[in-house]
Amino acid sequence: MTEYTTEDIRQAAKILRAGEQITLTGTVYTARDAAHKRFFELLDRGEKLPFELDGAIIYYTGPTPAPPGRAVGSCGPTTSGRMDGFTPRLLDLGLAAMIGKGERSKEVAEAIVRNGAVYLCAIGGAGALMANCVTRAQEIAFPELGCESVKRLTVEKLPLIVGLDSVGGSVFWKDGGAK
Repeated sequence: MTEYTTEDIRQAAKILRAGEQITLTGTVYTARDAAHKRFFELLDRGEKLPFELDGAIIYYTGPTPAPPGRAVGSCGPTTSGRMDGFTPRLLDLGLAAMIGKGERSKEVAEAIVRNGAVYLCAIGGAGALMANCVTRAQEIAFPELGCESVKRLTVEKLPLIVGLDSVGGSVFWKDGGAK
């Protein structure tokens, strides 16, 4: 398993291939449905997002509150398809990668290829395992959304599988195209 940092994910996306197992260390941002809706409201008003989108990685998760001595509670992936309506625009604006679970739409797969990005899959049902990889968590936007607020996470050796790669490869579809 090859280890990558979040800072070099844009370059790594050029060589990562569907099915490859990696670990990821560095900064990722959490965002689920409600946060994505807020992102679009900000963008539509010409305002900045709460973090620099260019080169960023969004992890589709809503960590539970942290027990004593931990950065977060359970931190498993949510179903990525719920963000599909938002994702192509964010990729076109510089998003480098997403982390989640499950299939993506044809439009997302095309945007990944168009932008040289990558979709990374986390293990569903393993929120406690994923939480062990989070060393720091800081809420940075939309606190009223509770667990769905946007957080900056520092992760160490987060285990992932390349789901969709920058050349159209997919672990979901035999030919790389959507079903």
